[in-house]
Amino acid sequence: MFDLDILTGILNIIIINLVLSGDNAVVIAMASMGLSEKYRKKAIFWGTTLAVVMRIILTFVAAVLLQIPYIQFVGGTLLAMIAFKLLFSQEEGHGTGQGSSNFTKALLTILWADLLMSLDNVLAVAGASQGNLYLLIFGLAFSIPIVLAGSTLLTKAMGKYPWLAYIGSGVLAWTAGKMVVEDKAILPHLHALPVVEIVIPALITAAVIGTGIWVRNKKISEVTES
Repeated sequence: MFDLDILTGILNIIIINLVLSGDNAVVIAMASMGLSEKYRKKAIFWGTTLAVVMRIILTFVAAVLLQIPYIQFVGGTLLAMIAFKLLFSQEEGHGTGQGSSNFTKALLTILWADLLMSLDNVLAVAGASQGNLYLLIFGLAFSIPIVLAGSTLLTKAMGKYPWLAYIGSGVLAWTAGKMVVEDKAILPHLHALPVVEIVIPALITAAVIGTGIWVRNKKISEVTES
């Protein structure tokens, strides 16, 4: 018979993974969009593997890293830049004959984004495990099929409906904004104006998507004129 605390921990870990693993699935799907079918499957598999390996490594250092002032601010800023860049990744790699090169770029993008996003996920799973090593291992292992299935489904959906790339980029930009406002050195100053904790992520999301639309329209205009 399972102890009630263990059952509660398992349930909490499942919910945490369902909620927080979505970002990892989005970045893997968007980064692999511009690859051929052969390299896309490789990117999804290795991207998922790297995401889990990253979480295992960060399990031992996440609590310490998040105590460093402005670490989340810097991470959120970098993630916002990645969210913008990924809007155009699906246009790269088609017909260039550089599948291997683009695969490497996609994998590096996934690795970098996973590093930035996995800190909170690791701490949440570690907290839900309540110090139980087996629950922690279960939480890390359970994230593998979620990210793998999620990124596969999202890649197919974005290939069929390109406008979903803007939603995916918006999800990552919102995550970036939340990282910025939840930084150890910044959050205490926002308690007087709690609405700012929503406004800043919303502004960052709008800026990323708005700039992305402007740049894409400009490229289309330049192609049409030429």
